[in-house]
Amino acid sequence: MQPYEKHQSIAALMNRSNVDTDQIIAKQFLKKVERTGFGIHLFHDWRYLDDGTDNPEFELNNPAFKGAKILVTGDNFGCGSSREHAPWAIADYGFNTIISTSYADIFYNNCFKNSILPIVVDKARLTDLMQEISANQGVQFTVDLKNQQVKTPGGNDFTFQIDPFRKENLLKGLDDIGSTLKNIDQIDAYEVQHKQRYPWLWVS
Repeated sequence: MQPYEKHQSIAALMNRSNVDTDQIIAKQFLKKVERTGFGIHLFHDWRYLDDGTDNPEFELNNPAFKGAKILVTGDNFGCGSSREHAPWAIADYGFNTIISTSYADIFYNNCFKNSILPIVVDKARLTDLMQEISANQGVQFTVDLKNQQVKTPGGNDFTFQIDPFRKENLLKGLDDIGSTLKNIDQIDAYEVQHKQRYPWLWVS
């Protein structure tokens, strides 16, 4: 995973609640086990017309949101099935930050495993952020994970909470495997000790 760095980016607005993982990445595209290549299918049913061309009515097709790394969206984002392809598609599209009032638990946890920072705000704050984006499409927010701060040109600055372990892993670009491998010396030492104590368990 890539380390999460402080950045200034366009904030894209998708004012929809209860966006489920079937809409984030439709089932017909779940044919690969690699994490890459799913971004083109993100929000497929909303994003494209029947002839395969871009749907001009879909929010993320707004030219002002091109290149956005921050997605500001409604309540209960990522609900539905537990497919990890959903955060894969979001990350592959280019988003590394989501701001919402709430997330489905499995989706929320999967975000941290894929270099995505899911920020939780209250309804009043979300309304302010949405209004700022609507009034100035293409506005850029600054996200500072180290100091747990978001700053906006309109003054809707705020701090956010995050589990310290998850924060460290994002800053260092560690997924579950990478986090485990930090302790590889202790793991190796345990295996040596275990083989010596229970040699019959290791007979092939």
